[in-house]
Amino acid sequence: MVTEVQGNLSFRGGVHPPEKKELACDCAIEPGPAVKQVAVMLSQHIGAPCRAIVEKGADVEAGQKVGDSDAFVSAPVHSPFAGKVKEIGLCSHAVLGRSPAVVIEARAETPPVQPLWEPDADFDESKWSPEAICQAIRDAGIVGMGGAGFPTRVKIEPNRQMPKETLIINGCECEPYITCDYRMMLERANQIIAGVKLVKRASGCSRAFFAIEDNKPAAIEAISAALGDNELIKVAVVKTKYPQGGERQLINAVLKKHVPTGGIPPMIGVLVVNVATAAAIADAVVSGRALTHRAVTVSGEAVARPGNYYVAIGTSVGDLLEFCGVMKTQMPRIVMGGPMMGLAIADMDTPITKVSGAITVLTNKQIGKAKSAGRQTACIRCGRCLEVCPENLNPTKIAHAVKGNLLDLAQSYYLSACIECGCCSYVCPANIEITGYIKTGKIFVARQNKRMPQ
Repeated sequence: MVTEVQGNLSFRGGVHPPEKKELACDCAIEPGPAVKQVAVMLSQHIGAPCRAIVEKGADVEAGQKVGDSDAFVSAPVHSPFAGKVKEIGLCSHAVLGRSPAVVIEARAETPPVQPLWEPDADFDESKWSPEAICQAIRDAGIVGMGGAGFPTRVKIEPNRQMPKETLIINGCECEPYITCDYRMMLERANQIIAGVKLVKRASGCSRAFFAIEDNKPAAIEAISAALGDNELIKVAVVKTKYPQGGERQLINAVLKKHVPTGGIPPMIGVLVVNVATAAAIADAVVSGRALTHRAVTVSGEAVARPGNYYVAIGTSVGDLLEFCGVMKTQMPRIVMGGPMMGLAIADMDTPITKVSGAITVLTNKQIGKAKSAGRQTACIRCGRCLEVCPENLNPTKIAHAVKGNLLDLAQSYYLSACIECGCCSYVCPANIEITGYIKTGKIFVARQNKRMPQ
């Protein structure tokens, strides 16, 4: 059996919100709704957005590329099924507000999605060269599916100036309610391990750690069994704490290394890949399948059938919630993602993207309690936000600077280093929305920089 790395593997700071995993953790991944129309956003990743490479009225096939870019930091987008391009225009986007999308109507005879490819336990990655692996990842449009959305080909491609030595597979899933990665580890362990082997070969990493929180013993067992006697990939059992799944926090917990402020993991020879991304990589390299579907957790006390669903990218939130039987009378707030870092949305036409790992639906009762207990008072300088900040920042100083429109001061307090995890807001006894101020400050700085002459 593979070696497990046990111990006090964690990071400084963080919080322990109610996990709420029990609503969906025992629900196997099921096919999502058979939708008649999808809106494939042309911007689903960090980097240059795609441009449409199909025209209105064009027929498209399942997996066909419908958007691409010549930029290096970018990833193409594909149609999840055969159909016709209804229009190319602006659609609701959870982050960008309104953004270009290719709207595709499905053909009546579109078959259901076939099961994902399942490799053997002794999968041999040496059949593919590093160049072929990187190209397959790029062609499939794979991005970080844990939420960051950075184009994966760019992330894993070898770089002589910053050689990668250690690969960490992120199986923490620390956000409350979300369980799709957990189910992937239980149901698709061999596929994930195949993807890990391919990433390891393509990136040049000599060792790998599979990081899983200690509240997921079944996942630890499943991954350990799939790894067998593999001595180059070890399971690192980390403490359950939010935001343990943040890559900077995970690197600190597993390797006791620190990514420099404003830096990236490859600067210290580390690469972090999410479990869903690893599974998609195996599917792309072996089967040539583009990233057109993903597992999504739909959970919350207002959901009649909470669970994990394999959903076509471009499916509207409204169609997915209707499929899951959401109790509309108890549905005051819908969050794209989890309650800590997710974004509240109002437009039910907002589509699922490559980074949409969850839809969380909060009830009137939950919101009512939060409002009644959330009346903001003056900051009492208690220092709790400093204690829990995983980036060792002073969140209150940043928030006060933003509130006073002192953006230069806010930046001197490392505004850009904030990962927007929400820990400071969660523990604030004065109920100050500290993270909200910091997010606003980042927007103001971005607008300011955009207006400045180059």
